[in-house]
Amino acid sequence: MVKDHGGIKASLYHFYLTDDLKTGKLMGEDKDGNKYYMNDQYFVGRNRWVVYNPKHNVDYDGSMVPAEWFGWLHYKSDKTPIEQPPVKYDWMQDHSSNTSGTKDAYMPYTTTKPKIQSWVPPQK
Repeated sequence: MVKDHGGIKASLYHFYLTDDLKTGKLMGEDKDGNKYYMNDQYFVGRNRWVVYNPKHNVDYDGSMVPAEWFGWLHYKSDKTPIEQPPVKYDWMQDHSSNTSGTKDAYMPYTTTKPKIQSWVPPQK
């Protein structure tokens, strides 16, 4: 398995990023650079996985998986989006990852005057 990952150094780096060393067939890659693998020798539920783009380092989450690959990862379809492309309509938006907890997060604001004014300490 170490040999399949490119040696000890590459295996340790892969283990650092994914917390797992698996070997499998590359099924495809999405537009963000995430790679999707499958190996039927593993248990069902553990035989399909994603390796996120290394540019994210260890700061990745499940919202980075587009909907078409999400369906394949969760056994909604046995065909990858490469084998059977999803239906695309003009009104559909492109996938965007969750920005909660970042500087790009949506922050609502109010236009109504607050009922309670905060206390301002007296100045000398």
